[in-house]
Amino acid sequence: MSIKNKLNRLKNHISTNTQPREQKEQIEKASLSIDIPDLDKWEKYGAKPFYFDESYCFVREVRYPLKTKHGLYQFNELKRVVSSWNEAKVDHPLSSKHIRAEDLFFFDTETTGLGGGVGNTIFLLGHARLADEEIILTQHFLPNLGGEVALYQSFLSSVDYTTLVTYNGKSFDWPQLKTRHTLIRDALPKLPEFGHFDLYHASRRLWKNKLDSVRLSVVEKEILNITREKDVPGYLAPMIYFDFIEHKNPEGIFGVMHHNEVDILSLITLYIHLSNLLLSSDESSPDQFEIARWFDTLGEKDEAKKGYLHAASLDNKDSLKAKFAIASMLKKNKKWNEAIAEFLEVYERADKHLRLKSGIELSKLYEHKEKDYPTALQFACEGLEISNSLQIKSEIEELEKRILRLEKKEKRRNVQ
Repeated sequence: MSIKNKLNRLKNHISTNTQPREQKEQIEKASLSIDIPDLDKWEKYGAKPFYFDESYCFVREVRYPLKTKHGLYQFNELKRVVSSWNEAKVDHPLSSKHIRAEDLFFFDTETTGLGGGVGNTIFLLGHARLADEEIILTQHFLPNLGGEVALYQSFLSSVDYTTLVTYNGKSFDWPQLKTRHTLIRDALPKLPEFGHFDLYHASRRLWKNKLDSVRLSVVEKEILNITREKDVPGYLAPMIYFDFIEHKNPEGIFGVMHHNEVDILSLITLYIHLSNLLLSSDESSPDQFEIARWFDTLGEKDEAKKGYLHAASLDNKDSLKAKFAIASMLKKNKKWNEAIAEFLEVYERADKHLRLKSGIELSKLYEHKEKDYPTALQFACEGLEISNSLQIKSEIEELEKRILRLEKKEKRRNVQ
C-alpha cells in the first residue's frame, strides 16, 4: 500500500480521536503481529515500542533528580534563573518572564543529513522538561523509514509545552520537523505553536571572538566545563543509522542516542549559564563587554551603560572597546567634554583600528562642537595616515574630504 493511501486510510480515525478501547485493541493487535529484532536489548536500554497503525517506533525515557550536576550547574538552578527573569526589569530575547520553568522545552534532533528539505529524514527526536523535582528526558526513535507516522504520533501525543529551547533550532531542527510533518500531516495532530529560544545565536554573540568555533561541543568544553567520554561524533550519526537500517543491530544507535541525550542536557546547563551572565552584576566577568553590547542593540541603555563601565574597569582587550562605547554614549547625550576625554584616552592607548575610529570622532567633535579646526585637522590627517596603512578605501576617501573642508574653514577664519 502506498504511503498516500495508507495515510488517507488513517486520516479519519486519527483526526477524530480514536476511542480508547478501540485504540487499545489496535495496539495489542500490533504488538502481537510485529516482530521486533533485539527487543530485549532495546528494553534493557530503557526503550519501549510505541505501536501505531501496524508500525512502531521506540520511546525512551530517562529521569534525572534536580540535584544532578551537568557541567557547571545542578539542574535545580533552572528554577532559580527563571524566577530571576520574572523579577528582572530588562527585556531580552532569552528572558523567560511570564513563563514557568516547567514550560521550557529543551529540544534536539538527529537526522540522516545536514541539509534541509524533504529528502532529509529525522530519525531521533529528543526533548527534556522539568517536572516536579526531576528532569524528564524523552527520546523518540524511528527504527524503519516507513514508520514516521508512528514516530510523530508518539512525539506529538506527549508535547504540550509552551517554549522551545534549541541550539540552531530556528534554522534547522524545528523547520526540519515541520517539513517532515507536512508530508504526513493529514494523519497526525497539528504541531504545537512555540516561542523559541535559540541558544546558538546567544553563544555566537557572546563568544564568536573568543572561541575557534561555537559548535555546542566546543561551548560545552570551553565554557560549561562539560567533558564527553566515549562520545559518538554527531557527523557519524547518519552512517550509524543507515547501518542500523541494514543490519538491525542497535548497539551503534545507543551511542547516537547517548550523544543526543548529552546535547539536550547541555541545553539546560547553557540556558542557566547564559541567564546568569545576563542577569548577574558580576563586575569581573570577561564577557561583560559583549553582554553590554547586546543590551545596547536591544535599546536597554541603562543595562548597557552599567556593563560597559564594568568592562572598562577590567584589564583586558575589551576594556578600550568599552571606553569607546561609553564615549559614544556621552556624545549622544551631548556631554561633549566628557566624550572628548574618553575618546582621547582610547586614542592614546588603542590599536590602529580603534585609534582610527576614536580619531575620527575627535575630529568631528573638535570641528563641530569646539570649533577648533587645527586640532580637528590634526586628528583627520593622522586618521588618513592610519587608513592608508590599513588600506581602508572608504575611510581614506571620507578623510580626504574632511581634510579639504577643514583646510578651507581654517583658511577663511585666518582671512577674517
